[in-house]
Amino acid sequence: MTVAELVNGGPLAGARMYGTGELPVHHVRIVDDLSVFSAVAPHTAVVLIGQAAGGGWAVEMAMRRAWEQAAACVIAPAAGAGTGGGMGSSAVLAERLRVTLIFVDADPLVTAVEVASAAARPSAARTQLVARCASRLVEAGASARRVLGVLNAELPGTSAAFVDQYGVRLAGRAAALSPGASPPWPVEVEVPGPDGMALGRLVASGPARSAGWPAVVRTVLGLAVAPLVAWAAAERLAASCDFALQSALADRLLAEAATEAEAEGQSLGAELDLGAERDLGSGQDLGEGRPPTAPATLGRAVTASGREAGGEGEGPSGGAARAGAPAVRAGAEEDMGTEGRRPASEGPASQGRLASEGRLTSEGRPASEGRPASEGRPASAGRLGSGSGSVDAGGASQEGARARAAALGWAVRGPVSAFMVRPQGRTPDPGDAERVRAVIVATLGQVPVMRRAEGWAGWSPLPPDRLAERLHATVRALPWPCAAGVGAPVAHLRAMGDSSLGAEAAAFLAAPGDVARSDRMGPAELLAAIPATALRAPAGVVLRPLLAVDRDGTLLETLGAVLGEGGAVKAAERLGVHRNTVTARLDRIREAGYDLDDRATRLALQLACHVIKEG
Repeated sequence: MTVAELVNGGPLAGARMYGTGELPVHHVRIVDDLSVFSAVAPHTAVVLIGQAAGGGWAVEMAMRRAWEQAAACVIAPAAGAGTGGGMGSSAVLAERLRVTLIFVDADPLVTAVEVASAAARPSAARTQLVARCASRLVEAGASARRVLGVLNAELPGTSAAFVDQYGVRLAGRAAALSPGASPPWPVEVEVPGPDGMALGRLVASGPARSAGWPAVVRTVLGLAVAPLVAWAAAERLAASCDFALQSALADRLLAEAATEAEAEGQSLGAELDLGAERDLGSGQDLGEGRPPTAPATLGRAVTASGREAGGEGEGPSGGAARAGAPAVRAGAEEDMGTEGRRPASEGPASQGRLASEGRLTSEGRPASEGRPASEGRPASAGRLGSGSGSVDAGGASQEGARARAAALGWAVRGPVSAFMVRPQGRTPDPGDAERVRAVIVATLGQVPVMRRAEGWAGWSPLPPDRLAERLHATVRALPWPCAAGVGAPVAHLRAMGDSSLGAEAAAFLAAPGDVARSDRMGPAELLAAIPATALRAPAGVVLRPLLAVDRDGTLLETLGAVLGEGGAVKAAERLGVHRNTVTARLDRIREAGYDLDDRATRLALQLACHVIKEG
């Protein structure tokens, strides 16, 4: 059993610890005189009494001797060590020697007996830790952030995170996912959604510990699965009862994706500008312009019903410490699950643990004192706020947009395809939204549904062919005649604008009860979308010179074939005539005043031919 386990879940709970506490405790030795240190075995918890604990200088000397003997830790009575400068200097020495120092308020002899008992029976102490974690997870309720806060507060020396099916961190500490510091015992537990599909994974990691510690971590992570499933179920229930809520969340996701794309474009532009300044004298061609940002057509202005929840921190969390700067933990930038931490009023145990992580001064005062506290506050404190998540006055969780999307089972990374369901012969009624969403989710699975002027839109991770097949079932199940369209798949939500434009166009072209795909629309389908009545008069003006000389309609038919097939050879095959015949007819068309080598003229003629033939 390690020293940190003794402090966080064993007989040393409530003690002030300085150092990592990562060494295991195999023996306990009571020391009343520094001369007996020569008999101290490695991995021994040294308990100081008498002269050995008689002041700060004695404790510091004992720490030096403990370092020589590779002791697990030094335990000293807090009363004998004094306060202020004496205890602070001992804490600094503990960090320098990497010897864990613990100050206890209880009788050191009683403490020695309790530590020896826990070290001899580590399974009993770990069972107590698991039981306490279970109790605190119940208190945390259905909130991903509070659940991860409990895990990171109660598992000593361990970083835990909750990631979605794409590996994006939704809550918890970034250190749990750091590949450079990956320990030999990473623990992962799958978290299923309410529908049995994969919701995400709980991941925990940390420095090397005792052999039984990974099993304890896995047990505690398993206890956290049920609250996370309950959180996802609560989010889905809220979305099913409030169309505007889930629609606003979808709009927010698209808006955030567009903002990310814009930020990346600006960053790339800044790099290009910097490179241009460096290369002014080298004559290098850096190109022109910056990559355009794809508009998120589906992601229009977020409605007022959207919750304030952003900044899930997909990117790297925190940053490398500057040279000479103290190693202070990154706080909210690194830890996205803080609500579950113990309140500071729970006693010295949390103060000692915070001091070992660099969040307390040497006197035990919070390093962040003087500014609003965001950690260590009970979930019911009624804190309001934004960022990656917060808690409202009633204690309900306000998770970040990406975390809530994961709870709802939505795809937040590609490939995804936009879809559009458009009623035929009637204007969409806002009162239809709940019924339409229920039908769409029943046929397509967990997807967002947003109200649009021409109908209802969203996106799905299904391949276009399967999505079109499911949408057929959707339009058949709706109580009004509807058509649907599927956009081309895109790699990320930031490119959803292109896919949504295609879905809208395809839905416009599709017949009632049918589904069209934008990736299968050719020129004929696009021309068919243009009302013939609006273009019949202009088409007649464009073709009037040709129709005046085309007595039998062969010139018009030949012109349409050439423009449609892209050349005289294929047009001749289509018409069943010789190529020279087609060439001769084209000469007559040119004589009528048409420049067939001009692209604009060819486009106008092709459109006019289509309108006249269909009219």
